[in-house]
Amino acid sequence: MSRIAIVSAMAQELHGLQQGLSGARCVQRAGREFWTGRLGAHDAVLVLSRIGKVAAATTVTLLLAEFGVERVLFTGVAGGLGPARVGDIVVADTLLQHDMDASPLFPRYEVPLYGLSQFPVDAGLSAALQVAAASALAGLHLEHLADFGIAEPRVRRGLILSGDRFVASAPEAAALQHAFPAALAVEMEGAAVAQVCHDFGVPFAVLRSISDRADDSAHVDFERFIADVASRCTVAILSAFTAT
Repeated sequence: MSRIAIVSAMAQELHGLQQGLSGARCVQRAGREFWTGRLGAHDAVLVLSRIGKVAAATTVTLLLAEFGVERVLFTGVAGGLGPARVGDIVVADTLLQHDMDASPLFPRYEVPLYGLSQFPVDAGLSAALQVAAASALAGLHLEHLADFGIAEPRVRRGLILSGDRFVASAPEAAALQHAFPAALAVEMEGAAVAQVCHDFGVPFAVLRSISDRADDSAHVDFERFIADVASRCTVAILSAFTAT
């Protein structure tokens, strides 16, 4: 079976996955720790991406160039847009850099010389991830959900926005929603991962736990949400995904 990379934006999430990695070996490159071994039924590499588009692009480029990775999964948290609520899981179908603007040389949001503004994910990989997410959420019992006003988390599929900015104000979130009515989430790495995987012709998927509504309350209990909810949900989802 082909080697899969799981790139985490959260240290807590990576730690949870490392506990299930058999035959673990750590390789250091460019200040990053790449953990290789077996995760469920898969030959896997686990790594922390760091924050932002350049950091994520560097991490994924190393995975593809030096570790023989043939599929990439990127996970972490995001701010929710549109119908996506705190506690929901969003699996991307396309990703776009909302801060890309090389106009008037190229249309706004289009990545120069690519002819693309939105990068599509691998349909099969994302569908399998969506199934794993639905299965994991159905069997997951977290006592802290009510503390964050979460009743019934849902798995959603759609457009995810990326930019080198932590969106944490209602006006900015509203502006993004106006510009991209179909967007479900905003974060800081996914579209860069998509561009690198596009360059290498490697299938990829992106999964995000919604930690906030990308508004003025985005910083409230952020670390606690990651520890008590997001990291546990994602580990459960990826454990279900890698089991087969």
